[in-house]
Amino acid sequence: MTAGPDGVVRCAWGVEGDPLYRAYHDAEWGRPSRDGRHLFEMLVLEGAQAGLSWSTILRKREGYRRAFAGFDVSTVAAFGEEDVARLLADPGIVRNRRKVESAIASARVVLALAESGETLPGLLWGFVNGAVIDRRPETLGEIPAETAESRSMSRELMRRGFRFVGPTICYAFMQATGMVNDHIAGCAAGEEIRVAAR
Repeated sequence: MTAGPDGVVRCAWGVEGDPLYRAYHDAEWGRPSRDGRHLFEMLVLEGAQAGLSWSTILRKREGYRRAFAGFDVSTVAAFGEEDVARLLADPGIVRNRRKVESAIASARVVLALAESGETLPGLLWGFVNGAVIDRRPETLGEIPAETAESRSMSRELMRRGFRFVGPTICYAFMQATGMVNDHIAGCAAGEEIRVAAR
């Protein structure tokens, strides 16, 4: 926990270096999202991040939004080989065939969920029984790489046909979308999230 130049107390990673990181920490990370489009976006981005730094993905986020039609599931699910070729030539995203094809496959799974009467938010939030897990770690070292919930999510998402959804990726996704509040105890953003939940 560190005070930034503006005097606001944040998790250390939200203070140091990149202003893009700081904005993401303050305004998005850990804030509960039940918006299907946003959840789909974060699944794609967390999968794209595998083996890379999150700052790389944040810098390419607008490129992803443009390339993947604002993460409109129906549009992405209809992408074919020409779209894959276009995406692999796009420097605004991570040009990895497996990751590009994974995003398209995931969109098709989300459509299949809808056809069977399920929703992506309902499926994903079900792994935490619909409620935020508020962990209040004292240090970054207390934050796990994966949990029983993320392992359960990973298994089920893979069974459904999602890709790049290992338990570590799923836990990062859960943190990012506010299923888990892993802001360090005393962090202003974490406290805002707790107050909003009351």
